Amino acid sequence: MTSSSSSFRKRVYTKFGDKGETSLLYGGRVSKNNPHSEAYGITDEAVSVMGLARATTDDQKVKDILRDLQRELFTIAAELATDPGKYELFQEHFAPVTESMVENLETTIDSLEEEFQMPTVFVLPGGTPASSAIDMARTIIRTAERRVVALAEAGLLTNDLITAYLNRLGDLLFVLARYHDRELPIERATGDRS
Repeated sequence: MTSSSSSFRKRVYTKFGDKGETSLLYGGRVSKNNPHSEAYGITDEAVSVMGLARATTDDQKVKDILRDLQRELFTIAAELATDPGKYELFQEHFAPVTESMVENLETTIDSLEEEFQMPTVFVLPGGTPASSAIDMARTIIRTAERRVVALAEAGLLTNDLITAYLNRLGDLLFVLARYHDRELPIERATGDRS
């Protein structure tokens, strides 16, 4: 690449975060340890792990569910990356989490549970690479849920439905991992004492 063509290229690195600060989507510069940064950062981590799950499964239904969840989580991350004082600006560009989004997660859970028998014991994750990644995403979502609760307790959460959404999403990911491995024998997380 010549020097003239490289001068038109936008660089990935900006150096703006070198001193431990980052930009909220709406709300200016904050510490990378800011509660908003923590909440949207861990949500982004879950999105990536869901991508890993999607890349390692051949089950089209599971792929489609994960893709839809990833897209919703991008919007949730945007909402979490918004200072409460700038929430109206967020609403001009994005749709916030709604009750119907939470209900859709419940409908998906119910639909999956109609197709197979959920285990009645604690299951040891690791049946397949895809279900392992889904289980990992579930645990990351539980961390995101805790971060969002911390935001709420600090009076920094504008939309309480995010907490309900993440709670239900953790449930869905648990069911989805079991659904993915529905044809496999169950590996118990604890020894059989019978």
